[in-house]
Amino acid sequence: MTIEFKKNQIVFHEVVGVEDAEALLEWLQKKRTAKADLSACTHLHAANLQVLMAAKPAIQAWPADAPLRAWLEPILAAP
Repeated sequence: MTIEFKKNQIVFHEVVGVEDAEALLEWLQKKRTAKADLSACTHLHAANLQVLMAAKPAIQAWPADAPLRAWLEPILAAP
């Protein structure tokens, strides 16, 4: 898996594929105050993006990859 589940934090590593979406959803449903670290993420499948949009975890760190950050930040940034 390219998602590391810590106590109250999710860390995304490199390419996060569709196969991670179900586990991500289940974990976020249990951890309502979770924070997400996307700094090491280089690709995020749309299924995972939908989970993040629905669960709205606080984003602790944005991707280092500038195009990915430019795509995700307007969608996931807190209002």
